[in-house]
Amino acid sequence: MPELPEVEVVRRGLERWTTGRTVASAEVLHPRSVRRHAEGPADFAGRLAKRTMLAPRRRGKYLWIPLRDEEDEAPGEAVLAHLGMSGQLLVGEPDREREKHLRVRVEFDDDGLDLRFVDQRTFGHLMVADLVPDAFDGRALVPGPIVHIAADPLEDAFDAEAFYRALRRRRTGIKRALLDQSLISGVGNIYADEALWRARLHWARPTETMSRADAARVLEAAREVMAAALEVGGTSFDSLYVNVNGESGYFERSLDAYGRRDEPCRRCGSPIRRDEFMNRSSYSCPVCQPRPRRARY
Repeated sequence: MPELPEVEVVRRGLERWTTGRTVASAEVLHPRSVRRHAEGPADFAGRLAKRTMLAPRRRGKYLWIPLRDEEDEAPGEAVLAHLGMSGQLLVGEPDREREKHLRVRVEFDDDGLDLRFVDQRTFGHLMVADLVPDAFDGRALVPGPIVHIAADPLEDAFDAEAFYRALRRRRTGIKRALLDQSLISGVGNIYADEALWRARLHWARPTETMSRADAARVLEAAREVMAAALEVGGTSFDSLYVNVNGESGYFERSLDAYGRRDEPCRRCGSPIRRDEFMNRSSYSCPVCQPRPRRARY
């Protein structure tokens, strides 16, 4: 599933190609892709028509595009998107061939590039949602359905001290905490492993034993690895994650832990270990990231 860097790459592409453009029409080709828009596909399409898209925003793995009517000074609604496992937001010439898994198509009144939501597995979704005050930054607005999601580590609104205090209360393993979107958003399986490798912490380290220095080290590592991934377009393990121009990222070539079972650790040379974790995998170095005596799985 795309994580924060991959979604941010898409957001930046949308910012370039959709900001300030007015929607002429929208077409929903698969109702599942707007299943969370309670009023249905026709209402979704109608709520986009003749409205101007403003600069897109992102929190964690969600992104949204505020919508403005001509008579409104400020946006009251936004298109909220979650890419799921295989969702793609693509821009291109409107007369190009339709993709096999095209789900939603948006045309603009300037007859320029169109916007398409392509999703092979249909786990992603789009909806139009009301904007409400942000629980973490009272000056900002966020879509109502994600108001409960924590700020992500690249946001100014992220509170490192609150994160540390919440960690100490959780009584769980540090990786489980990093995947908890009510505590910190945008971190998934790949970047959790990468951040913990950089911080030299085992994924089962009990959160109640974390010091402020430990928490700060994990946060700094998460920010570093996400920034590095952003520079090269994110991580693409298959053709399903691409930017708005259909191009893959290549940060997977720089991964230090994730997916490197039995390969030498780039720090000490020990074989990277793979453990089962929440029906997925965790990768770590047995020497640089020793298993704690009181592990929490």
